Amino acid sequence: MSQSARLAVSALGGTIAIARSPASAIAIINELRARGPFTQTSIGVTVVKDVAVIVIFAVIFTLSKSMIQETEFRVIYPVQAVVELIFAFGLGFLVWLMLRGIFTLKGMMGLKKGMVLLLGFLVYLFTHVVEDHSTRFVGLELHIEPLLICIVGSFLVTNYSVYRNDFIRIIKELGPYVYIMFFTLTGAMISLEVLATMWFVTLIIFGVRLVSLFLAGYTGSSLAGDSSLFRRIAWMPYVTQAGVGVGLATIIATQYPGWGAEFATVMISVIVLNQIIGPPLFKWALHLAGEVHVKPDGTFDLVRKVLIFGWENQSVALANQLQKQNWQVEFVVTNPTDEILGHEEFTIHEFKGSDHLSLRTFSAETADTILCLLSDEENYKICETAFEHFGTKHLIVRLTDRDYYKRYNKLGAMVMDPATAMVALMEHFVRSPIATSLLLGMDEGQDTIDIELRNSDYHGQTLRDLRLPSDVIILSVTRGDHAIISHGYTRLRLGDIVTLVGSVGSLDKVRLNIQGY
Repeated sequence: MSQSARLAVSALGGTIAIARSPASAIAIINELRARGPFTQTSIGVTVVKDVAVIVIFAVIFTLSKSMIQETEFRVIYPVQAVVELIFAFGLGFLVWLMLRGIFTLKGMMGLKKGMVLLLGFLVYLFTHVVEDHSTRFVGLELHIEPLLICIVGSFLVTNYSVYRNDFIRIIKELGPYVYIMFFTLTGAMISLEVLATMWFVTLIIFGVRLVSLFLAGYTGSSLAGDSSLFRRIAWMPYVTQAGVGVGLATIIATQYPGWGAEFATVMISVIVLNQIIGPPLFKWALHLAGEVHVKPDGTFDLVRKVLIFGWENQSVALANQLQKQNWQVEFVVTNPTDEILGHEEFTIHEFKGSDHLSLRTFSAETADTILCLLSDEENYKICETAFEHFGTKHLIVRLTDRDYYKRYNKLGAMVMDPATAMVALMEHFVRSPIATSLLLGMDEGQDTIDIELRNSDYHGQTLRDLRLPSDVIILSVTRGDHAIISHGYTRLRLGDIVTLVGSVGSLDKVRLNIQGY
């Protein structure tokens, strides 16, 4: 192999080394519930790199042909690379139009899946036909990258059509079957003989890539003015590789039957090593950056605390329900008997007074919600202290004497009148049984939550641009003390309370994004 051919092969290998795995990065971020500037930079760079690597590969692949085949370099080759990119983007736009046509079909989800799969196959078939016959008609071997075509088409469907949810659902359902075939064929390409004789080359490429990532990450973070910690760990999120790199390696193996198979074996082996050590490194980096929001046992803590003043059967039943929803429940009782103190699952404090100093002895100022089930006189004093000294978000009281109703309202407390609550509940069941069941959490797997908007990335966004899961619905938006009549063009502001209903899993994802940390 000549010097120019070696240079071309090195360029192809370097392009594959740039490839990253967005799917792995997103999975780790979701698993650790990571949020913060380091996480945001990592996922942004990962996605940009994965698109850029395909564009760069398409250009390098075209320009390297003359060097590998040892033919005379022609000025038309750079023009050819540009034309191929234009064709790829144009065909991607055409794929978008065809996908839109597929999703306009009403129902027939099975037919849609088959047509999406067929369309993907036709993209690859068309590009191969063009590559095989272009020399005869235009005198040049045109390589229009099918991966780039599919990326452009799916990007347009996801961002510029109303069929995003249907498209993602079909991709998720078809994905496992396509992956099985893809990685089975990839494994069949790996030669153990080549791997046994070239293992040292694999380790050298693997090591050089790690060193390059470290130097690039440290340099980039330094130029951006990041902290010393971020500079040291900036390279860790980008080690993992997966499908895109494997796909590019297989393209080279197919194009060059001789040395291409050996090249693919070495590069796929490097990708496997990166896939083994990459995810643990990324997790470690997120922990070092302090942006992980799960406990060591894998659970997460939303730091929601409720203080319940009063001990009775109903309050204990309520506490058990709240604990199932990851609330930190603490009781404040006037006479903590041995029987009460025997409930070790709860933190129990003795009520010694309603002034702010007495309430601070058990950190009442840190509670998100205070629930008062004592006498109206005691309840009012507690709410007044919390309102004036703590600014507690939610004050809830059980009303006994109607004369206190207006006084509670002036403090912004939510009043529950046992005399009318049951009647009102039954009325809602009669008028709107489904809505009432949802709001009461009686539909298994469904829940209703209030989320305070703390993530500045969503400040100013309209509701229609939130891209919520298909099983989540916004019920209302509250700003200050006023409920906003919301619609698709309502813009969110920091501090807004967004009320949503949906499946528990989807609501947890939405909370992670909107509430932030």
